[in-house]
Amino acid sequence: MGTQQARDLAEAAVAKARSAGASYAEARVQTTWEREFGLKNGEPQPSFFAEGFGVGIRVIANGALGFAATNDMNRASVNEVALKAVKLAKASKSVLKQPVLLDSSKAARTRWAAPEKKRIEGADAAWLRNILVDMEGRIADGKAGVKIPGRLLYMAAELQERYYVNSDGARVVGRVPRVFFFGSLTAMDGGATAQRFIQQGETGGLEVVKRIGLVEKVEEEAKVMGKVLKTAAKPPSDTLDVVLGPELSGIAAHESVGHPQEADRVLGREGAQAGESYLKADSLGRKVGSDQANVSDDPTLLHSNGYVPVDDEGVVAKKRFLIKDGVINEFLQNRTTAGEFGLKSNGAARSVSFDREPIIRMSNTFVEPGDYTTEEIFKEVRHGVFFKTFTEWNIDDKRLNQRYVALEAYAIEQGELKGLVKAPVLEVTTPKLWGSVKARSRHMEFEAATCGKGDPMQGAPVWTGGPETLLGGIRLGAR
Repeated sequence: MGTQQARDLAEAAVAKARSAGASYAEARVQTTWEREFGLKNGEPQPSFFAEGFGVGIRVIANGALGFAATNDMNRASVNEVALKAVKLAKASKSVLKQPVLLDSSKAARTRWAAPEKKRIEGADAAWLRNILVDMEGRIADGKAGVKIPGRLLYMAAELQERYYVNSDGARVVGRVPRVFFFGSLTAMDGGATAQRFIQQGETGGLEVVKRIGLVEKVEEEAKVMGKVLKTAAKPPSDTLDVVLGPELSGIAAHESVGHPQEADRVLGREGAQAGESYLKADSLGRKVGSDQANVSDDPTLLHSNGYVPVDDEGVVAKKRFLIKDGVINEFLQNRTTAGEFGLKSNGAARSVSFDREPIIRMSNTFVEPGDYTTEEIFKEVRHGVFFKTFTEWNIDDKRLNQRYVALEAYAIEQGELKGLVKAPVLEVTTPKLWGSVKARSRHMEFEAATCGKGDPMQGAPVWTGGPETLLGGIRLGAR
């Protein structure tokens, strides 16, 4: 089907829904192209080839939302799905406590694309395989200095193209190429084991692999695992300072700030699927951290894994300052939650496929950089531990109590990094974590991740990251 024909069908679907009684209607045509390849302990896994094409239609009728989708892209089928969405909305009216309200966000009319040098359509299973074979050759059979009997390496190249239209006048064309890597390594030395999950990815073309030095990153991670197993000592158990590296800063920002500040969670609408929030609708302005606690979410970062400059409700996205100087500054909003709060959407609606309804999602969530160099951060610490990478984390459904176990971690004494320490555990509440922030470096790094939410599940690509973040007055545990 041609591009113009698909757009005509989307326009017709909106018109059909409106004529059937919808006060608002939108249609999103989305094409997905994906190639995946994996190695498990050096053995090739089945290659995966996927291509999806369809339209999702969402409406408001009688004050209720309705959503329906189809991959049968002919006029009769699309019109039928538009009518189905309207019928679903009208049938939902009886269970509504209050009608759905949309905010007054300006409808975008634009075209956008993630920058790329080598188009993603050039990727194939052989290209993906060669990258993984190179990695495998560097870490198998003890070549990285440690035995790694468990090796799962996975590469994907994908392209999403979408056309969005709504009855408020939005018309948006978007193109998102992306390369993603996931690795799971289990190393052994004597009777000790260590496990590391590695995720790397960016939007862009085939140049992403070299730009981020992917193969070399995986090799270095394997070497570090060996050093941890062979030399790491028991961590200190007294009260001390902790420096979180960018990876730890990022996962903490994503899990304990981004998720609880999704407005649908705050309103209690995600409790059965993805969890709740320790915050309430009146928590805006609440102090939850020190003046040095600053966390943001920004979908406009070029090359980022979560690059979405226009969201899936036709709203131009912008940087969201979630925690500012320790204060809850804003929630992640879509048009319906923003209407309920009496605000405007900050462009946080995302969908991963044509047959998934847009819901509130993070994009790239991070601790803001500060004024210190990395070296100056360490110089501030008389006695502490540097959490550089993690091997394990978990957090409760309300995003209040959390636990992070470091893999690569170092003792800090009198401002200098000393030897490796083994599996120090940071177990802390969200207010204690952000209330303990004393300083942040200027150095920033990001990690790719896939964030799960919704029912049916939507795995959205994101970045997490930040600077080195100094926490004071922490007592660590050990695993």
